[in-house]
Amino acid sequence: MKESEEMMQQLRLKANELLLREEWNQSIQTYSHFISLCQTHISNPQTRPDPKLQKSLCLAFSNRAEARFKTRDFDGALSDCDEALKIENTHFKTLMCKGKILLSLDRYSMALNCFKIANLDHPCNADSEALNGYLEKCKNLEFLSRSGAFDFSNWVLNGFKGKVPELAEYIGAVEIKKSEISGRGLVATKNIDLGSLLLVTKAIATERGILPESKTEDLGENAQMVMWKNFVDKVVESTSNCKRTHCLISMLSVGENEESLEVPNISSFRPESEQDCSFSNEKIDMGVMLNILDVNSLVEETFSSKFSGKNGDYHGVGIWVLASFVNHSCSPNAKRFHIGNHVIVHASRDIKEGEEITLGYFDVFSPLKNRKEMAKNWGFDCHCKRCKFETGISLKHEMGEIEMGYELGVDVGTTVYKLEESMKRWMVRGKMKGYLRASFWKVYSELFVSEKLMRKWGRRVPTMEAVVESVVEAVGGDERVLRVVIEGMKRNGGGGLVEMEKAMKLGRGVYGKVMKKQAMRSILS
Repeated sequence: MKESEEMMQQLRLKANELLLREEWNQSIQTYSHFISLCQTHISNPQTRPDPKLQKSLCLAFSNRAEARFKTRDFDGALSDCDEALKIENTHFKTLMCKGKILLSLDRYSMALNCFKIANLDHPCNADSEALNGYLEKCKNLEFLSRSGAFDFSNWVLNGFKGKVPELAEYIGAVEIKKSEISGRGLVATKNIDLGSLLLVTKAIATERGILPESKTEDLGENAQMVMWKNFVDKVVESTSNCKRTHCLISMLSVGENEESLEVPNISSFRPESEQDCSFSNEKIDMGVMLNILDVNSLVEETFSSKFSGKNGDYHGVGIWVLASFVNHSCSPNAKRFHIGNHVIVHASRDIKEGEEITLGYFDVFSPLKNRKEMAKNWGFDCHCKRCKFETGISLKHEMGEIEMGYELGVDVGTTVYKLEESMKRWMVRGKMKGYLRASFWKVYSELFVSEKLMRKWGRRVPTMEAVVESVVEAVGGDERVLRVVIEGMKRNGGGGLVEMEKAMKLGRGVYGKVMKKQAMRSILS
């Protein structure tokens, strides 16, 4: 018996030393050995109850939880916390550890409850300052998750420098339904105003880097392959360490039999949800995993890099589960951008109840031919209203001449004039005009920002205001459209209140309602 106690003492000291040295895996193994001996000793009917040993066991569970948390074994860490709290339900270190784990999993209310209990039972603890910080953070994130009242104003006014705004998981007025576009999609549950947040969600995993500007394609491709392999490894690790992550990834499409897929309840994607993950004991087949990632992973957009002050050559790939349900359209009603590990999706124009939320997977301000090629690279053919309309129009001889002139770099004024005159003859009206103008936005923008060209063509083509209004109504706002509007305002001495209000509205479509007017004006200027 004495030898057993000495061995436990040595194991406990060794495990503590390994923990302090941040040798997480070895400390986990050593704590596991110590815990096993402790439990055997305690369960022995011949031994007397030992409160000191019980306390050591509680601390061992707590310390192993901390080590498992560091290795991102969230399920194991939470299980250890629960075991420790069975022994001592107000154990301060365990409550702090469990709170931090739950916070990292975006379970704000549960984390807040842990920190509240810790504060209630240990109000004068030496770590009270850190505890108060966690309490405030949880309260703030819980509020943001419930309300969606994000405000990036200070960050924007500071030139995107300093601390990045705190972001919480948020799901707006959307639900998952069978999609008329493909498989399943997100659908608005009520009328949604332009700029309104639709969702904010954190990545399961991301991989980022600056790809080398090399004269040989091989180096660039090799760098991309390394990024992709690292990304896949991170996703596999995340699904292995957390049952909930495994569940969520398993819900995603592999690109086949879309119509037969089950439609999950949107509540399953709320971090606090207690869904049944019993089926997730089996490891996801690597072939299946690669198909899931190939179909559902997103590349961080160029705008996102600029918005967060990243290098222009900065590239990123990630998997944001709920955002993966948003289908593509060449006439999208939503935009996304990335801050840190979160993707933020907002309405780029007014959305009606029952309307499907759509994003542009690629540059929708491109001619039909280019969009078809980009869709092919994504592995699908787009059959949205815009593509169907433009496919019909492309059969006209005049359109063929306009497209050829566009590709050959014919004078932009001539291209715009020919397109506008052709639309009159073809009786093109409403959104259809906006579709074609968006397809040839490059030449419209070059025309509108050139004083020389506008002096020549200004009376023979529509006004910038009319073109912008039709384009935004058809395909939503875009930073390039906004830039042309701002250039026009500068040429006119800054524009009046009406012009500024129109620019602000366009800005809300591009950036969303995540900043006050002063910050929006800062971006516009």
